Amino acid sequence: MDLNSIWFWLIAVLIIGYAILDGFDFGVGVLSLFGRDEKERRIHFNAIGPVWDGNEVWLITGGGALFAAFPIVYATVFSGFYLALMLLLTALIFRAISFEFRNKVESPLWRRAWDFAFGFGSLLPAVLFGIAVGNILRGVPIDANGNFLGTFLGLLNPYSIGVGLLSLVLFTMHGSIYLATKSDGELRDRCQQWASHLWMGYVILYVIITVWTWLASPFLFEKSMNSPFFYIFMMVLLGTIVYLPVLLKAGKFNRAFFVSSLAIAMMLGQMALSLYPRLVPSSIDLRYSLTIYNASSSPLTLQTMLVIALIGVPIVIAYSIFIHYVFRGKVEITEESY
Repeated sequence: MDLNSIWFWLIAVLIIGYAILDGFDFGVGVLSLFGRDEKERRIHFNAIGPVWDGNEVWLITGGGALFAAFPIVYATVFSGFYLALMLLLTALIFRAISFEFRNKVESPLWRRAWDFAFGFGSLLPAVLFGIAVGNILRGVPIDANGNFLGTFLGLLNPYSIGVGLLSLVLFTMHGSIYLATKSDGELRDRCQQWASHLWMGYVILYVIITVWTWLASPFLFEKSMNSPFFYIFMMVLLGTIVYLPVLLKAGKFNRAFFVSSLAIAMMLGQMALSLYPRLVPSSIDLRYSLTIYNASSSPLTLQTMLVIALIGVPIVIAYSIFIHYVFRGKVEITEESY
């Protein structure tokens, strides 16, 4: 396990943490589009209000780690996915300011506009992150010099859109379980029903995308299937798929949320294992792929940044645990609430 590999898996951990934490934020935001009245919509806002910005620290940390450890990947992906990233950032910005602007004007139309910004600003990133992952798994048109030769419309291929739909369903299921832990009464019952239906959609889409991946990118399975971790991830993932509806039916939402988080971690863990040591496969020729060796910073940079990461990442983890512990329990709407 050299420095390059350590940084690969450290970034993978940061991405997994972000997907789990901001994933339920996205799910709650999507479900807010179906809120039946003002009180329900406020519950959606306040369920994630105290934690959403802390959850996004994982994205910032992951992006910074990618820039420090693998700057060529950062440059290639961010330039090639430029328009998609601008759409993503616009959605995230509107989602963020909706928390602050929603109650600034006493007008139902004003509130509904920011409710829509919150919902759509959650839905679009949930899809776009999946599309980005789909393109990475499928392969990106990169030449021998590491230049991106594709277009924005080329990123919207059927396979990547399918992965985007899978991520949308998965995050919405994840969010509905989280919202069930934060609500009572009719809303909690509907969250339970949503989670059960979305679980079925998630399983169907997961099977379809897995088979599609096997056909579209067989190189992902060449080495990963020789690793015992591949089968460990698969068995744990299958366990979560079987156990989740049991917990939902029993109304054990906290346990269900943990199992849902574990499912996300196992899926992304499998993806990372299948890609390793590639970071961005080339659809033109796999020999042109960006790997942890041909796209990395100098050994001294990796070593220095690792020391910083060993100090900073535990702080991020401790902060996330602390903030979720402080704001545990059901949502209570007060005058100070969003």
